[in-house]
Amino acid sequence: MPSITRRRSAGPGRPASGERDILAATRRLLSGGANFTELGVQQIATEAGVARSTFYAHFRDKVDLVMRLASDLVATSFSVASAWEPDEGVDRMAGAFQEVLGIYREHAGVVRAINEVAGYDATVRDFWNGRLGQFVDRTLAVLRVEQEAGRVAASVDLVSVARIIVIGGERAIVDQITAREPATDAAFARELAQTWWLGVYRRGPVESRTVR
Repeated sequence: MPSITRRRSAGPGRPASGERDILAATRRLLSGGANFTELGVQQIATEAGVARSTFYAHFRDKVDLVMRLASDLVATSFSVASAWEPDEGVDRMAGAFQEVLGIYREHAGVVRAINEVAGYDATVRDFWNGRLGQFVDRTLAVLRVEQEAGRVAASVDLVSVARIIVIGGERAIVDQITAREPATDAAFARELAQTWWLGVYRRGPVESRTVR
């Protein structure tokens, strides 16, 4: 059985522009405050200026659509986050976080839709968790290098740490873009970077102490 996340290739009667128009139209509707669950295929097709049949030529259903939108968001964010290396320092890390915040704000409607649908659809929830897994794997790889170099304590459980800082960080970013103004993003990015930097990346070996 083919994966529902697999994109259908453009061909006769399936111009790539139709797919782009549908994605762009959905982003506009979501940015305008539309609730994804209540958003109909016909409404999306009308906004995109295409026939309803064109929607189904490119997307199996709305779940397929929201996962494609999320994939674009993750790909852009990952390219920024994965470009950072520890030897670039905490200031560069803060800059990378601020870039990611900008991407999340630009795609705030998509972020809202993913959180909305993931709350009741296991396929979307598993899909989103899998995409976040890319960030966990990347962070884990960097932490292993840092631990081998002695800059992260040998006692640190790297898998747990990678999951905590990535999943917790992503939740914090979502909260930031939904609850606070863009003017506060720079301070938020700086504090998030300091949390990662001081908490893990440059934490040296710690002596075990008995609490009395």
